[in-house]
Amino acid sequence: MTVLMQNKTKTEWTFRGNGGLVAASAITVRGVLSRVMESLDGDDGRVVVPLGQGDPSTFLCFRMARIAEDAVVDAVRSAEFNCYTPTVGLKISIGDIADHLSHDHPHKLSPDDVYLTIGGTQAIEVVVTAVARPGANIFLSRPGYPCYVARAALCGLKVRYFDLLPNEGWEVDLERVEDVADANTIAMVIINLGNLCGIVFNYQHLKEITETARKLGIMVIADEVYNHLAFGDMPFVPMGVFASIAPVLTEGSLSKRWIVLGWRLGWVATIDPNGFLKDAGVVESIVGFLNVSPDPATFVQAAIPRILEKTDEEFFSKVLRTLREAVDICHDKIREVPCLACPKRPEGPMFAMVKLNSSLLEDVEDDLDFSVKLAREESVVVLPGIALGTKSWLRITFADEPSSLEDGHQRMKAFCQRQVKKRHTGSTCSSERGCNL
Repeated sequence: MTVLMQNKTKTEWTFRGNGGLVAASAITVRGVLSRVMESLDGDDGRVVVPLGQGDPSTFLCFRMARIAEDAVVDAVRSAEFNCYTPTVGLKISIGDIADHLSHDHPHKLSPDDVYLTIGGTQAIEVVVTAVARPGANIFLSRPGYPCYVARAALCGLKVRYFDLLPNEGWEVDLERVEDVADANTIAMVIINLGNLCGIVFNYQHLKEITETARKLGIMVIADEVYNHLAFGDMPFVPMGVFASIAPVLTEGSLSKRWIVLGWRLGWVATIDPNGFLKDAGVVESIVGFLNVSPDPATFVQAAIPRILEKTDEEFFSKVLRTLREAVDICHDKIREVPCLACPKRPEGPMFAMVKLNSSLLEDVEDDLDFSVKLAREESVVVLPGIALGTKSWLRITFADEPSSLEDGHQRMKAFCQRQVKKRHTGSTCSSERGCNL
């Protein structure tokens, strides 16, 4: 036995984990929120108020449409949809989505223009992977959705940024785009309606974006998973309206408008009346990606025609009313806290971008530190702006029950008060000593 042990050598294993995946996941919304939620004090006995990631499906005031529920149940019970589907999706489903999208566009889409995906996240994967090539770069916004950054990194696609300008209604800094773009720039991602700042771009600004894209010879990737959720004065205008100016790849989803986030049913639509995307091989690349990836659940695909055609308009109106009432609570409560500021009242989706002035707080270094300590001390979760590429900001969802919103904002106000108290008195706060919270 001794001889055998002496002769035994250590095996040098050749495999390693993919460090790129670890790095990419760390910058996603989920990755950053996980860091914040690790700080929650599970022993304080209080219910956690989740204001970091908008999932309205968990609240009764955002109950899904009954027709959607029945459509899925009937599809399952029919036993006709337990099978695989074609690469691009069930023919009847993509046909109905094409018709649904055509209502908003000056030209009719065909089923050949639509490709089903596993939610909006896979739609991002499909589009970014399909257009990536060595040495190319893509424009993303700041603040922006980090899933694009992560997917670009995994595809070897370089990223350049343009800013959304808070003092100009979060419009795109198009001058920056023109100054920084080069011959290797292939696309710019426009998120409208904005799940970042509650923005709704107007018709003229969207037209200017596509004119800039045409000038640079690039495509527009339009992230419209929150389409038709505008509840302010500005109506939703799809980017595909301007597809005759520059080609548009539109990403959409059933999840947000119908409040079925876990169903994971999305799509990519090529809106390109001039055929530039097909000529460049982009369409072929999309199909190629889908040929080697999984499909959305067949029974959910089968439910699409009934969901699109039969959902009562009152369901959509109720969702918009609920969001409008919720944003009033959120916006008013933020104004009560001097270290927080919302430069523009949201007019759409489910989030507000809130400026954090940490210099007014005693023991808060930045937005991540604020979020971590808020979670630890008050069991309130918000998303630090660093997750969206913008420091000293917070993204706060208002897609919550009114009572929960009130509670969460009251706790956040109390947290800020304690930090300011330390600056002025060490333990207490009095108006005579200058605490104005």
